[in-house]
Amino acid sequence: MSLLDTALELIDFRSFSNLWFWIALAALWSTASHWVVGVPFDLVRRAAAGEPQALDDMVVLANIQARRILFIADATGLISTALTFFMVTTLTLLGFLYWIEFAQALLLLFLPMMVVFWLTVRTARRIDEGLDPVDLGNLLAQHRRMVQGVGVVAIFVTSMFGMWINMNHSALG
Repeated sequence: MSLLDTALELIDFRSFSNLWFWIALAALWSTASHWVVGVPFDLVRRAAAGEPQALDDMVVLANIQARRILFIADATGLISTALTFFMVTTLTLLGFLYWIEFAQALLLLFLPMMVVFWLTVRTARRIDEGLDPVDLGNLLAQHRRMVQGVGVVAIFVTSMFGMWINMNHSALG
């Protein structure tokens, strides 16, 4: 048995049966729904409860993050869009034409995050137009609900597909 065989045995690329994949999926969606356009949602909740310092911090942080996101989106829009679609196409072909499970898992992580990024850019454009603090808090809460909706669908699809893959995988090799 060579060193490469030993290393490949230790590094299991069967993603859907790997606990680390599911931990990464949970951490990804937990983080995505907590950081709303770069603003921690607990700050949005404290601002909605009427804390004046939290309200000021939310407005400042939301405007800074919105401008930052829009700068990145506007400066690298064409290149990042082309690379993103190249990556999605590559993962789709590797995952579903050649049935590489690792590519399927990456696609199921990456594709919904593209939707979240699009929602984030759309929300950042609305923030950049200038909103009063109450409307800003409502917009951030609405954005969080949309991200959580995408997350629920993505986790459901990923878990159903992962269970299907695991049930169809032979334990005997």
